[in-house]
Amino acid sequence: MKIAHILWHVSEGDEYKENAKLIGVYSSSESAAAAVARLRDEPGFVNYPQGFEVDAYELDKDHWSEGFGIA
Repeated sequence: MKIAHILWHVSEGDEYKENAKLIGVYSSSESAAAAVARLRDEPGFVNYPQGFEVDAYELDKDHWSEGFGIA
């Protein structure tokens, strides 16, 4: 099973992640963590160092298969 590690940055107070920034896609959690270490002191990230998030996704698989329901 192959996994992609997606690194995002979300500013504090952005409850709905409307201004989330896609930083990159990495082959391992270690590579994603190394990216965080490189970027956390850069402008735009230094003010919100806790805003980094890594999501792991299995490749070649649907991750949202429910569709959009009508309320």
